[in-house]
Amino acid sequence: MKPAAWRSAAMAMAAAAALLHLCSSMAEDKIAKLPGQPQVSFQQYSGYITVDKMKRRSLFYYFAEAEADPSSKPLVLWLNGGPGCSSVGVGAFSENGPFRPSGKILVRNEFSWNKEANMLYLETPAGVGFSYSSNDSYYAEVDDKMTARDNLVFARRWLEKFPQYKHRDLYIAGESYAGHYIPQLADLMVQFNKREKIFNLKGIALGNPVLEFATDFNSRAEFLWSHGLISDSTYHIFTSACNYSRYIGEYYRDSLSPTCEKVVNQVTKETSSFVDKYDVTLDVCISSMLSQSLALSPQHVSERIDVCVEDETIDYLNRKDVQKALHAKLRGVSQWTVCSSVLEYNFLNLEIPTISVVGSLVKSGIPVLVYSGDQDSVIPLTGSRTLVQRLAKELGMNTTVPYRVWFEGKQVGGWTQVYGDMLSFATVRGASHEVPFSQPTRALGLLRAFLAGRPLPEAF
Repeated sequence: MKPAAWRSAAMAMAAAAALLHLCSSMAEDKIAKLPGQPQVSFQQYSGYITVDKMKRRSLFYYFAEAEADPSSKPLVLWLNGGPGCSSVGVGAFSENGPFRPSGKILVRNEFSWNKEANMLYLETPAGVGFSYSSNDSYYAEVDDKMTARDNLVFARRWLEKFPQYKHRDLYIAGESYAGHYIPQLADLMVQFNKREKIFNLKGIALGNPVLEFATDFNSRAEFLWSHGLISDSTYHIFTSACNYSRYIGEYYRDSLSPTCEKVVNQVTKETSSFVDKYDVTLDVCISSMLSQSLALSPQHVSERIDVCVEDETIDYLNRKDVQKALHAKLRGVSQWTVCSSVLEYNFLNLEIPTISVVGSLVKSGIPVLVYSGDQDSVIPLTGSRTLVQRLAKELGMNTTVPYRVWFEGKQVGGWTQVYGDMLSFATVRGASHEVPFSQPTRALGLLRAFLAGRPLPEAF
């Protein structure tokens, strides 16, 4: 065989071997069937992506392909917040994934986002859910920059494992502290694409996000007062003697003043532990008082993902047969938890604004949607709306869709305003901090419009 022919044959064999390795890698992560799962036609995958050179950190993912025609649908990466809470347990199994636990079985979520997209859920950073570091010292003082870097490596290596999605339209969506995770990851993708274009990033959607510490947190007082949860006198001291951003700053610096402690104790007393701060109109599950957003209510936690479905999610994901089906393992912890028991996140990162990063993304041509469940008192719509309006003004963006109502079905879905063709704000009527859980029909309509790049419906 001539040298040129030999090289050509060798290259062909190498390419075939690489393809075989990729197919084998995908096959290893394919889920045959989850315990108690109803019959479905779409494919599911889950497993680990190693994100560091020493192979000590591995991030766990769950991937549900679109219900119909996945090859034509975009890829949506979903991130929950915390920091330190699970996108698989919260996002996939309680909010917008294809199934929800019910006793010992899974039931279909008729408003799953995989009706519109291929949905990828990532437990990040290492130490969250089934994600882990074999070096425990990593868990001390994890911060936003570390998380963003690992998330970028995950995204690159996941696309290598699933090359058919490498040039697919990509969107990143999430809520709460993902207001930090998502803009920082998207910014790294934009920078990476300048060297090697592999991320076909088409937009980001931020639900009830932490974007600017003081504005977001201090809007809580007016929301609580306007919804009748605190008295006039408490509202006055909550805005004058000690506002919420000051309280959070003091709390995480271990320098809580008697004044702030007194004010927040009074707020907590009046709002009551029997009202869900993340959805002020709904009941709470007495047996389940865990929180997705530990940093947002550090002392007085009473968030629920569902009225008691959180307990069922915990039970389901701690079953050995479920973990085996998911190709998941517990490393360094005795059980799977909604929010990490080992991660020591640098909560002072809360004070670093990400609204400026959102602005740079808009300027680079990445569409941004900020949406707010209007019953959330933790990151209220008033703060998010103020920040989006301020950003639009700073960027010189004119209103293209004036503030108006939008519809889903034959009901008001919420209100919306659009600036230019890159920046949008929307409220979701009757929705909590976890919009896809509390208003699944409206959340799916919101996603559908965002992926299509069109304004929310103004008629039904």
